[in-house]
Amino acid sequence: MASSTEPTKLKREEEEEDDSKPVAEDEDTGAQVAPIVKLQEVAVTTGEENEDVLLDLKAKLYRFDKEGSQWKERGVGTLKLLKHKESGKIRLVMRQNKTLKICANHLVLPTMTVQEHHGNDKSCVWHAADFADGELKEETFAIRFASVENCKSFKDKIEEITESLAKTTGDSEEGTTAANLIEKLSVESKDTEEKQEAEDAPVSSQEKKGETEQQEKTGSEK
Repeated sequence: MASSTEPTKLKREEEEEDDSKPVAEDEDTGAQVAPIVKLQEVAVTTGEENEDVLLDLKAKLYRFDKEGSQWKERGVGTLKLLKHKESGKIRLVMRQNKTLKICANHLVLPTMTVQEHHGNDKSCVWHAADFADGELKEETFAIRFASVENCKSFKDKIEEITESLAKTTGDSEEGTTAANLIEKLSVESKDTEEKQEAEDAPVSSQEKKGETEQQEKTGSEK
């Protein structure tokens, strides 16, 4: 005689089997559902549209806090060296991942030097007048790259840029000096001519006055 519990057990197993079967996918009725809110495409500008990328590397940036005498993390993100297409000026910009908040933004000047940080060949330090916080401030930065190669690429590129800028500045100063010298010589030459004319003018007037008096005297004697 079968146990009275077997139908119940079998029913339960059938229900479990039914539950384990994959649920049929919803039929595609072909109906189109309009979105509740229509979003307009907004053009996002980064301020980098007129610049060419010279270097693009992932890194972690630190800023030295003078008051606390300690290094503070500025963010993890992408460091770029950008050259303006018109002015030719080169700046260093670093943005944090996801938020894209700027954590470094300053020009690369001929005086900028990058040095290895405490013997770590993946890190280096430098000083700059930074504008990341909306005002120009002298900052000391330290940056750490994922590899020695990336750190070397950064240092080599900065050195290449600063040497080029120093040469350009030197040529420009020489040109300015030469132009100023030519202008000075021109002014001195002009002053000499004017001085000579001024010295000659009284003599000519005196001679003319003497000739007039001589003519008058001759006429009276006759």
